[in-house]
Amino acid sequence: MEGNRIVSKEKSEWKPRIIAFLCNWCSYAGADLAGIGRLQYPPNVRIIRVPCSGRINPYFIIKSLQHGVDGVLVSGCHPGDCHYISGNLVARRRFAILKRILEFAGVEKGRVQFTWISAAEGERFSQVIKEVTQEIKALGPNKRFVKEA
Repeated sequence: MEGNRIVSKEKSEWKPRIIAFLCNWCSYAGADLAGIGRLQYPPNVRIIRVPCSGRINPYFIIKSLQHGVDGVLVSGCHPGDCHYISGNLVARRRFAILKRILEFAGVEKGRVQFTWISAAEGERFSQVIKEVTQEIKALGPNKRFVKEA
């Protein structure tokens, strides 16, 4: 263990640590449907359920990266389907700005991702998690943005 970060002994066994902030009403329900349907997806994703993707403070994403998380996924309801009317549109605007700030700070493109998943898309949730995990694995461990203890 190195600071707040767990380090594997061999690079070949390295698995990315990913945090997924999921909207309670759609994306989290999609994850639940994937679980009920016994759909397979990588187990290295930790899910944090939030009331709405519009309630995710960009600070949460930045702090996750600083603490050694290798990737972050933010997922909300499809546009027009938000239970809080326009929360997902607020999230989309915040994410667009945060993405540019992170790129300016040297965080690789693709380390933080945003997607729409509805409650009926369990299979899509499984596929998105697989794709995000592959992309983060290709980027390698998050070393540039980790805050040293």
